[in-house]
Amino acid sequence: MRSTAGRLFLFWALSLAVEAQRFVRFISTDGQEYTGDAILPPHTTDASKSTSAKVIQGDILGDFNITNQVKPIKKLLSPLPNERVRTVRCVGFNYAAHDNEVNGSHYLDSSLNVTTQTGQPIPGWPILFYKPFTALNTPSDPIPVTAGYQTQGNFTSTMDYETELVVVIKKTAFNISDDEALDHVLGYSVGHDVSHRGWQIDRGGEPEPQFSMGKGADGWAPWGPAIVSTNIISDPQTLNIWTKVNGETKQNDTTANMIFGVKHLVSFFSMGITLLPGDVIFTGTSVQ
Repeated sequence: MRSTAGRLFLFWALSLAVEAQRFVRFISTDGQEYTGDAILPPHTTDASKSTSAKVIQGDILGDFNITNQVKPIKKLLSPLPNERVRTVRCVGFNYAAHDNEVNGSHYLDSSLNVTTQTGQPIPGWPILFYKPFTALNTPSDPIPVTAGYQTQGNFTSTMDYETELVVVIKKTAFNISDDEALDHVLGYSVGHDVSHRGWQIDRGGEPEPQFSMGKGADGWAPWGPAIVSTNIISDPQTLNIWTKVNGETKQNDTTANMIFGVKHLVSFFSMGITLLPGDVIFTGTSVQ
């Protein structure tokens, strides 16, 4: 990390099947920005390794057409421009192992009979917090840690990584049921919920952590590079998700271990608060 602006780098991936409709936004060699369907190299399902894409005409959140025009990829961007995302909704404590690690016991409903393997009660409902859309970032650009964060204690020991499945909404949802939820989903991506534990927990005050200062800085929600269509991922609870930091595996889990699955999260977050096309949900992280 640099003294004036710390930078965190990590790599993440989802294990996915090989088919079409991996939506990417990219800069081509002509300097123009395009949305496309990533063309995968042989023997990989990792869209970040794609070097070309079929150009998409129209709006992937509405009507669109995948053309036969192929453009080379010079740089992959986040799948949607920041201004297309109205809200970035995030889930806290959605894996039992992470609950134990963070020790967020004040979020847990002790009246429930359901417990983790260590006997800790799990949350009785999804824990929602927001990031501003200015927190969104590309999957490859540096993550800035500005001077204000660096001068408030030892930031190098309190910056943390959280790789998460990201849900992308394609049509307006309000007070929908679990059974209706996936009909409102365009697809799935992967993101990094950058977290400053010093601000989130140590300086958060009692009794609650301070999520906004600990997680909401500009560039602290990189995601992408692809949105993988629900045509490919029919069941979002069967995905492997992992994190590598400087080549070392730090997280390796499956979305099957979520406390609250994608259907319930989409339904729950539409309860009285409208989900709009382009909204994204970071679904929580596993043990680190």
